[in-house]
Amino acid sequence: MSIDINVRLTVERRPRKGRLDMRVTKAQAEQNRAHIVATAARLFRERGYDGVGVAELMAAAGFTHGGFYKHFRSKADLMAEASASGLSQTAARAEGVDPAEFVERYVSREHRDGRGDGCTIAALGGDAARQPADIRTEFAAGIENLLTALQVQSDTPGDADQRATRTMVIDMLAHSVGAVMLSRACPDGSPLADEILDVCRAGILASLTHGNVDGSEAGGPEA
Repeated sequence: MSIDINVRLTVERRPRKGRLDMRVTKAQAEQNRAHIVATAARLFRERGYDGVGVAELMAAAGFTHGGFYKHFRSKADLMAEASASGLSQTAARAEGVDPAEFVERYVSREHRDGRGDGCTIAALGGDAARQPADIRTEFAAGIENLLTALQVQSDTPGDADQRATRTMVIDMLAHSVGAVMLSRACPDGSPLADEILDVCRAGILASLTHGNVDGSEAGGPEA
């Protein structure tokens, strides 16, 4: 009788071990997928969507080419997910940052030269305009999230105040992104590349000084 009990206990334990192994495997698969997405986001920012292939991307992430299709249906699917991830990171970094401080960091040589770690909008905005709708949809959502992160709410918010604030933040962001893209279009180390950043940064900061982010004039009404 004791032998039968031992046999039954052994049989009952095996499925539990199997279920535990499945949970570990699933968790590892999710980690691997996240690592691939993060690697892709960095490489896409550095080289553009067409500048890196699936095989090279997977090698950079430490996996084989064949493993790609265990996680993604196509490169386009990875492009969309990597874009969403990068855009989310950009918005998170801007959360609570003063607009002037944002401009100082964004319109800078460090940001211009650090494509892989920089803003997805400045790095891939031109490429995204030529991509399928799902990628452009991710960019629209990412830009909206960044605008929200940058927008400073007024003490007594109203519809007019919020529209004015949104207008100013859009203007600030568009000029900042454009400055970085123009600077990157020039040869590395070009005097013009630095001049573009210097002139645009000064102009954007001046516009913030003359008009508060809530849309009111800093200097009060004209005499």
